[in-house]
Amino acid sequence: MSHDSALETLATWLAGRFDNRAQTLEQPAWFVHLHLWQRPIPGGLDGRPALFVEQANALTLERPYRQRILVLETGNTGDRLQVRYLALRHPQAFQGCGADPARLIELRPADLVPLPGCRVWVTGEENAFRGEMLPEDRCTFDYAGATRQVILGFTARETEFLSYDRGIDAETGQATWGALLGPYQFEKRESYPWDKG
Repeated sequence: MSHDSALETLATWLAGRFDNRAQTLEQPAWFVHLHLWQRPIPGGLDGRPALFVEQANALTLERPYRQRILVLETGNTGDRLQVRYLALRHPQAFQGCGADPARLIELRPADLVPLPGCRVWVTGEENAFRGEMLPEDRCTFDYAGATRQVILGFTARETEFLSYDRGIDAETGQATWGALLGPYQFEKRESYPWDKG
């Protein structure tokens, strides 16, 4: 598969509305029922496919959180794809755009905050793409007046998205939230089309 067709397939598989309801029914003590939106940004960013991402607890869908931007691109190693993560300068201004994307047309470069070290390298596997951080990368961001660290990772399939994201305690190095007992297993409930601008 060429890089262009692999990138297009990855973008198509990532774009959609997901939830992990089946997982929470099987393991209610360990997994919270979440909805995840990965919404294509009209026209992308800098000519690259990009997604607005947010999630919400199924009990409070009106209060989505963890807004972020994913930019998909070919890596500079030539053999892998890369997903870069960006923060929003004012995430609350775009809260709810996963379910109601009309405001995404207002997204501007000035709204974005680069997150050095927050990227995953993606390799194609049989019927899947697996994204992992390089061991030397450290993904940090500021939230509620403190610097937070997260380890990013995913497996994307045509109808499934597995999230390995874990929040890390900066002092102990221990995972404190996220995929502590295995990945969050999201099933795609709706596909979102790409506007190639």
